[in-house]
Amino acid sequence: MLDKSPRSAAVNVPNDLAAHWMPFTANRAFKKAPRLLAGAKDMYYFTVDGRKILDGAAGMWCSNAGHGRTQIAQAIAKQAETLDYAPPFQFGIPQAFELASRIADLAPKGLDHVFFCNSGSEAADTALKIALAFHQIAGQGGRSRLIGRERGYHGVGFGGTAVGGMGNNRKMFGTLLTGVDHLPTTYDREKQAFSRGEPEYGAHFADALENLVNLHGANTIAAVIVEPMAGSTGVLPAPKGYLKRLREITQKHGILLIFDEVITGFGRLGYAFAAERYGVLPDMITFAKGVTNGAAPMGGVIVRDTIHDAFMSGPEHVIELAHGYTYSAHPLACAAGLATLDIYRDEKLFERARALEPKWTDAILSLKNEPNVVDIRTIGLTAGVDLTSRPDQPGKRGFDALNSAFFDNDLMLRIAGDTLALTPPLIVSEDQIGEIVEKVAKVIRAVA
Repeated sequence: MLDKSPRSAAVNVPNDLAAHWMPFTANRAFKKAPRLLAGAKDMYYFTVDGRKILDGAAGMWCSNAGHGRTQIAQAIAKQAETLDYAPPFQFGIPQAFELASRIADLAPKGLDHVFFCNSGSEAADTALKIALAFHQIAGQGGRSRLIGRERGYHGVGFGGTAVGGMGNNRKMFGTLLTGVDHLPTTYDREKQAFSRGEPEYGAHFADALENLVNLHGANTIAAVIVEPMAGSTGVLPAPKGYLKRLREITQKHGILLIFDEVITGFGRLGYAFAAERYGVLPDMITFAKGVTNGAAPMGGVIVRDTIHDAFMSGPEHVIELAHGYTYSAHPLACAAGLATLDIYRDEKLFERARALEPKWTDAILSLKNEPNVVDIRTIGLTAGVDLTSRPDQPGKRGFDALNSAFFDNDLMLRIAGDTLALTPPLIVSEDQIGEIVEKVAKVIRAVA
């Protein structure tokens, strides 16, 4: 048991770690060997003991423009002094309308309306609720079934967890929502291993939606939600043609298609949104993370005109959608978002990511012959490196790699079980790509 007895001496770091129950963390292991961060700038974090940690994870897929961006910090500070909070129900602020317009301008044509929330989890649940409500007002209330995908991740709300397909995220929480089903994962290592970008094999996995339609009836299905690249499960790029096929099937049956772009949005795959990369127009796109460069919590849903306009009926004084959050379009988050979009535009970071992708891919695939590497997947400035699991200890090799990277190699990476996930800020240099790969090679050997 952690010692919670009083301590008299004040120190520069917390001397009692017991009170904080950390999210998605092995708490007992962490508190024996804490990975404590005290600062960040550009491509680096700084630890409480002064070490410089190369960020190979863009924080948590979100700091696409690097850390400590003065422009964003100043925008937040100025906004806090001017207007710290405004109620988003029945009142508005100019910055929210400006940010919504700029995000809509970045999205594929036809996705012109933005509903703000505070996280990717809230964005997923918001999109699912909009889908259900849309069918209700269209006179098709029987369309209440939601379809996710195996190994998908859509946050931690009841809706997002229910349509998510990562077993460890679901099994503690009972039945969640009823009326949910799942498409099969798009990943088949035997036929896709060491693909460069989108795998050639696997477009046919989308055809499984026809099986679900035959099973449940199209008139019971409200929406399908998928990630263009499943990130949290270990970087699974959609196979070539898969998303277009999924769009064809959903349109055929009147089912809404939602792209969860919380990770892929804002440059991670070389475009503002992955929908542009793949030439597919979904009905909704969820976003979060990169919209503020991680400097303030914000998420949202970009919605097609046809969906938005369907709600704009009835008496004008009546609320069209009974949904929202106390901190929707928070003034500080809006200020951070506007400053972040300025940086993406002025520094051409989406284009930069696109240009760096071949170099990143070559560098990451050079790890192919390191010990225990069984697959590598790359897409945009993202990579997943699968390591073999230790007998009877699934996830232990990955956990040891996380510690080896941080404590012994001054590198931050992410893990998903025994998969190492690498997603550096889009400002990463070619030399830093080489440094990341060199450090990862050392980590892989250390945990062999």
